[in-house]
Amino acid sequence: MVRKAVIPVAGFGTRMLPASKSIPKEMLPIVDRPAIDYVVEEAVEAGITEIILVSHGSKTAIENFFDGHPELEAQLEAKGKTGLLEKIRRPLPDGVQVISVRQGPPQGLGHAVWQARQVVGDEPFVVILPDVLVDGDGRGNDLNNMIRRFEEEGAAQIMVEKVPDELVHKYGIADLDGTPPQPGDSAPMRGVVEKPSREQAPSNLSVVGRYVLPPEVMDLLADTPPGAGDEIQLTDALATLIGQAPVEAYAMLGRTFDCGSKEGYLEAILHYSLKHAEIGDAARALLDRYQA
Repeated sequence: MVRKAVIPVAGFGTRMLPASKSIPKEMLPIVDRPAIDYVVEEAVEAGITEIILVSHGSKTAIENFFDGHPELEAQLEAKGKTGLLEKIRRPLPDGVQVISVRQGPPQGLGHAVWQARQVVGDEPFVVILPDVLVDGDGRGNDLNNMIRRFEEEGAAQIMVEKVPDELVHKYGIADLDGTPPQPGDSAPMRGVVEKPSREQAPSNLSVVGRYVLPPEVMDLLADTPPGAGDEIQLTDALATLIGQAPVEAYAMLGRTFDCGSKEGYLEAILHYSLKHAEIGDAARALLDRYQA
């Protein structure tokens, strides 16, 4: 059973400066909730019960968000603001816990994931990159589908989505062993090609930032030398894994928002504003006003 998720949050978020100078980029609000809350909600809905944040000393605000706040709760209760009280009193369901470990000097995504090795132990685990929000849009929880596929087939899962051919040079692109998977399904992988040219791209399926992995990946990371940027790359460890065990590309049903970029962050705010129960109509009216 997959019950642990590793979420690397130690990065400085330079693409979101100057806001991220003093506010962790994962805490920037998407309407009325920080981005990290959407990511953790996605994991919990997929059955994850242990959230492992690989963090940095400047990012305690993330851990604090998932703690109680007795003074604020007492004030809201005294003022009869029960709706708001319920939203902040139970940031996590019963049986779900958040654990934080420190990365130390940044040495790449693979190094960050490896810092969680003692908490992960010998269990399979999920890796979630918090810059990317995934909305199933009523078509189901893609992460849950990946976990189910892993548990049924024993193959590691890497989420992918189609991108325009002219944009493949911006992403890690899946190299498939056969026919591309249909949305909601998986297909065997031969590797990942980092930012290939349009002519050299093996497919138009980009790696999204959701992984379901066997515990052996931690051992592979321990032996992975620095790669691109002189950092320990998760992609390099996965390339080794593909040579030893089955790895599949899972074609997502939902849609993604890159909240690590200004354009993606703005799109996420627009998307979730339009879906918001309280302000959806007001958001549509504002869009109409600016389009007029």
